[in-house]
Amino acid sequence: VEADVEKFYNAGNGAAGTRVRKAMQDLKVLAQEIRTEVTEKKNTTK
Repeated sequence: VEADVEKFYNAGNGAAGTRVRKAMQDLKVLAQEIRTEVTEKKNTTK
């Protein structure tokens, strides 16, 4: 991902920008899943 960020910002490579956006979206989805699990676990201990 870092290489694609560099290609996008430094070289203006549009395809690299698309790959960066996809990677960030995947990360967002994973983060939301983890947040949901943490919330569920937190609420079951109450």
